[in-house]
Amino acid sequence: MYVGLKMLPRGKFVTVTKETLVTDIQKLMVENHFWMMLVVEGDQLVGYVRKEDVSAALPSAATSLSKHEINYLLSKLKADKILKKDVPTVTPDTTIEEAAQRMHDEDLAGLAVVDRSSKLLGFINRSVMLEVLVEEMGLDQGGSRIAFEVVDRTGVIHEVSGIIADMGVSIIATGTFFHNDRRMVVFRVQTDDPKPIEKAIQDRGYTIVGPEDFEGEWTHL
Repeated sequence: MYVGLKMLPRGKFVTVTKETLVTDIQKLMVENHFWMMLVVEGDQLVGYVRKEDVSAALPSAATSLSKHEINYLLSKLKADKILKKDVPTVTPDTTIEEAAQRMHDEDLAGLAVVDRSSKLLGFINRSVMLEVLVEEMGLDQGGSRIAFEVVDRTGVIHEVSGIIADMGVSIIATGTFFHNDRRMVVFRVQTDDPKPIEKAIQDRGYTIVGPEDFEGEWTHL
């Protein structure tokens, strides 16, 4: 899955220009629950303004300026005075997992999506990443979840997929997760009763795992 297929496209979210007043940016942030506003010139992404940048730029309640002076300053203060140019971006052909890894590593709430010439195409955030996780694991399609522990060897997915196929059940989604030194594979299958499949998998030497296998890790904290 690629970022370009899951991003919020340009035109579906608010942007500002260098000429936008900082007070207007503050209002837009409050209305749209944004932590950051992207700054554009035509189609080009030229920077961004964060919520903390706006707060730092506006006069505080403790200022000694008169109301007239404050209003004058606010009428002149525009985005170009406080924008930052080091915009975190990805291209639309970036994979979802690469974008998620970057957001995690750099503690980012979102990434602007641009083409090779810095034309703004869209935006992707953590909410989208969570939606993708739910989609990839097939939760919305119902069925049942089966998780089993495996050693790291070739052919596991193929073998277990064959077991499920031989039982006439469709596989909705698969995923691999790691916890400490344990590797677990998760299948979501199109059945309301996973017990026969779990038994067949166990009979082939795999260990079925569930929350009861990890209770000790969260009940003794």
